[in-house]
Amino acid sequence: MQLTQKERSLLEDAKKHEELCIQKYNSYSQQAGDPQLKQLFQQHEGQEQNHYNTVNQILQGQQPSSGAGQASQQGGQSMQAQAFQSYQQSQGTQMGQDQSTGYTGLSNQADTVLCTDMLMTEKHVSGAYDTAIFEQTNASVRQALQHIQKQEQKHGEGIFNYMDQHGMYSPK
Repeated sequence: MQLTQKERSLLEDAKKHEELCIQKYNSYSQQAGDPQLKQLFQQHEGQEQNHYNTVNQILQGQQPSSGAGQASQQGGQSMQAQAFQSYQQSQGTQMGQDQSTGYTGLSNQADTVLCTDMLMTEKHVSGAYDTAIFEQTNASVRQALQHIQKQEQKHGEGIFNYMDQHGMYSPK
């Protein structure tokens, strides 16, 4: 598969974005005080690694594997849904102090900073994929990038919902 110079440049940028997301999610999952936030960041890190692998595969001239992408998407969505369900079940204790972990949800400013940074990062990465998608000449590559962009938007949605429900961010 041949890539134009512009496609290659945009994909190299995407690869760097994915690498940064992996590093941030890994670091932030270790820093997060809330166990549900740790889990959400760890799941996003795994999906970002899949994105990195897909972009790297394309840069090596290989067609992206559509079957694996669909399985990964379904698995990623169910993992994210499980993390969110776990989070929702814990809402009663998260508004005060969680008796099992000692975590105080609303007072943890460090988690707010981590979430804010990741939300801004996801917005940026999604926008970068928008450009790469429009500049792509290969339909299967374009489809793979659209899949990745959709997952990036789901990451942002998950972080936004977490922040909104913890009083960290209000769209009002």
